[in-house]
Amino acid sequence: MTTAAVTDPGEQLTALLAPGGRLDPYPHYEALRAHGDLVTVRPGLMVALGYEECDRALREPALRVQDAESFDLLHPGWRARSSLRGWTESMLYRNPPDHTRLRRLVSGAFTPRRVASLAPAVERMADRLLDRMAELGAGGAPVDFMTEFAYRLPVGVIGELLGVPEDDHGWFRAAAADVTVALEGITKPSELERADSAMDRLSAYFAHLCDLRRGDPQDDLISALVRAHGEGGDRLGGNELVANLVLLLSAGFDTTTHLLGHAVHLAFEHPGHARRLREAPAFADAYVEEALRYEAPVQATSRWAAEDVRLPGATVPAGTKLVVVLGAANRDPRRFPHPERFDPDRGNIQPLSFAAGAHFCLGAGLARLEARLALPRVLRRFPRLAPAGPGRYRDRWLVRGHERLPVVTG
Repeated sequence: MTTAAVTDPGEQLTALLAPGGRLDPYPHYEALRAHGDLVTVRPGLMVALGYEECDRALREPALRVQDAESFDLLHPGWRARSSLRGWTESMLYRNPPDHTRLRRLVSGAFTPRRVASLAPAVERMADRLLDRMAELGAGGAPVDFMTEFAYRLPVGVIGELLGVPEDDHGWFRAAAADVTVALEGITKPSELERADSAMDRLSAYFAHLCDLRRGDPQDDLISALVRAHGEGGDRLGGNELVANLVLLLSAGFDTTTHLLGHAVHLAFEHPGHARRLREAPAFADAYVEEALRYEAPVQATSRWAAEDVRLPGATVPAGTKLVVVLGAANRDPRRFPHPERFDPDRGNIQPLSFAAGAHFCLGAGLARLEARLALPRVLRRFPRLAPAGPGRYRDRWLVRGHERLPVVTG
């Protein structure tokens, strides 16, 4: 890993968000960390890098997610963007009591018991995709692991949970990649236009599915949320229904897709660990946690201070935006000795990759289940799985992962 020169925090943050920084953010995290674990970039903007600082920030009620109110203060004119409007209607960008209400309506689909019951379906889907990879890779032909497995497995699982027809899965990957651009803090109009277009398409799609479920309910999450939309009490508002379905689809596969990509890439770099995954599948529990720590699929989130908030080492003044860098927290040397080493045996890993507190990722258990079941299966089915040339990372910072990962199956 290269080391970025220590510069002014603002310059370092700019370098992090530039194309080269997005492709390898870790040297920039360490250059920022040289200024402290809670750094003031400029008045109104701070960055949390330490594990304790990030953990405390994520659990602090007075540090709120960016919602419509904060967007009005920080980004005048944002309502002209349908992608930003869509995200602010979802639980991702809502604070209590709205966040509590919305999360309660969805959380029943992600209980530990419900997630565990999906294991047979995950195994069936994984085996079917491995059969497809074997056919595509016959005779040594290269296969893109991201396209053929890392994307298809989690989109199949979340699609089954939601009740999305399998024939529609093909276009979701590009749409989700485009719509999540609006979460990056990137202000290029051309990129936000793509995000708006993707949000419009996804919203229209889910609005149509909701209309179908009103007339013909099924045993799926869309039908359950449509019922909640029509009932009194804790119910979904009109735009909230579609916005949260877009969120559940995008978050339901995007993070897991990149977790699988990182995990397989790390297996190539650490053949001893790959052998252990093949021979002792229970090793996948520790391996997945360390993969989440070492390469967090979601590198950062943000909060804004509704009032002065005391965190370890500094106070976050009221009205300040705080960037909580999960990828840096997971490599805090105070919490993880030799954080640059990939070591599934380090114990007590507990990465912050799925955040913490009220906004802890609802799908964390499902993502872990899919990865723990899939990785030993992939490596047992293809014991000579190997790279087929260089892969390519996405040119994104917030959601970090491979765009392509070509492999030969043996």
